[in-house]
This record gives sequence, C-alpha cells and structure tokens, in this order.
Amino acid sequence: MRKLTISKVVVNMAVGTSGEKLAKAATVLEALTGQKPSIRKAKKTIKEFGIRKGENIACMVTLRGEPALAFLRRALEAVGNSIKEAAFDGNGNFSFGVKEHISIPGVKYDPTLGIFGFDVCIAVERPGYRVSRRRRKKSKIGKNHRVTKRESINFIQEVFGVKLV
Repeated sequence: MRKLTISKVVVNMAVGTSGEKLAKAATVLEALTGQKPSIRKAKKTIKEFGIRKGENIACMVTLRGEPALAFLRRALEAVGNSIKEAAFDGNGNFSFGVKEHISIPGVKYDPTLGIFGFDVCIAVERPGYRVSRRRRKKSKIGKNHRVTKRESINFIQEVFGVKLV
C-alpha cells in the first residue's frame, strides 16, 4: 500500500482564442496523445487579451494507465529529462511545460498546423486514494498515507531517471 504510482497525466494546450487556431491545437494534441481532446472555456472576461467569458480557449486530455506512462516518458525526453524542484507541490504532484510540440521525439513539423506548446501535470498517489473520490462511504486520506514532495521526487528519479535542476 506504500508503493507510489502515476494516477493520471493531464496535458493542457491553452491557445487563448477560439476558431481555427484552437482546432489546429486540438488536432496536434490528438496526434500526440492518441485521445480526443476536451475543449475548455474561459472562466471570465479579460479585455486586455480579448477573451470573453464562455469562449473556447483551450483543449486538454487526461491520460491514465499505460498510455499516460508512455506519453510522460516522451514528454520528459522533450525537456531533457530534467525538472525544477519548484515544479513539485506539497502533495507530490508536479508539472512542467514543453515550449514546442515538435521537440517530442518522433513528431514531425507540419506547416499547415504550426507549432504549439503545452503543459503536462502529473498526479502521484498510493493505492487507497480512491476512498476520497468514491461516491459511497467517502473518507479522508490519513496524514501518514499522503505523498510528500520528497517521496515524489525520489519516485520520479528512480522510475524515469529525471534529474533535478
């Protein structure tokens, strides 16, 4: 029950505008992950950026299981297998960004689509975390069973060979 696992990998591609650019970003994201992306709307209006509340501005994909691990390995190669220590939060989760999707190994540049950057957020947990999410008899995770920042860093270094910067 103390063994750490990657529960999910969330890939977010925020474009900032709707229309053709968002459609191209969704196409790129689907090609990278092999899964149909979900479109996300703006939560509030920001005049300076020309964003209105309710406008489609981003797309995201949640990966679990083996596809999540395969994508995470490729995404870590794109950033040179190095992550900043500040990328880890107190609960053991971490995230990093990839500036250009063509830096992922095996991805070719397509001039009709363009180049997009994306964020990768990873949730690390132990078996038994389901008790906090289930519908019936929901309960809290004990303090000793929660994942710490140090445990998550050690897990990522051992399993994926990541260096801290």
